[in-house]
Amino acid sequence: MNITNTIKLFTGASLLALSSLTFASSVNIGTNDVAIHGYDPVAYFAKDKAVEGSAKYTAIYEDAIYRFSSKKNRDAFKADPARYAPQFGGYCAMGVALDKKLDVDPDAFYIHDGKLYLNLNKDVQKKWLTDVPGHLKTAKRTWSGIEDLSVEDANQED
Repeated sequence: MNITNTIKLFTGASLLALSSLTFASSVNIGTNDVAIHGYDPVAYFAKDKAVEGSAKYTAIYEDAIYRFSSKKNRDAFKADPARYAPQFGGYCAMGVALDKKLDVDPDAFYIHDGKLYLNLNKDVQKKWLTDVPGHLKTAKRTWSGIEDLSVEDANQED
C-alpha cells in the first residue's frame, strides 16, 4: 500500500470514528436504545396513565425500541406508530420550547389533540400547562432547529 492510499484510509477511518462520536438522535433513547424509559406509549392513550412496558413486547420506530405492557398495545403501535410515539422525539416538550433537549419523567405527560407530550418533571409540566398552545407553537418552530443536534450541542449555552 502506498502512502497516498494509507492517508486516504486513515482519513476515512478518522472521519467515520468522528461521525460516530457526534451521532445525534432525534429520539430520546436511554439504555439499550429504549425510548420513554421503557414505558408503554399506547397505555397513555388507553389508560390515561404511565404504565411500564415489558421487554417481552417491543417494536422499533425511528431507531428506538418501544416497550409495551401487552401484545395488544404493541400491535396497535405497530399499526400506527406516529399516532402513539411521543412528540419531539420523546424529549421534554417544555425543554424544546426553550431550545433544549431534556430527558423526561414518564409520569409527567399530557395528551393534547391526540398527541403525547412528555416533560422533564411535574413542575416543568405545570409550566407547560400554563399555555399549551403558545408553548406548542414555539416548540414546533424550535424543534426543526434542534431535532438533528446531539443533546450536548442542543443544550450548549450561547
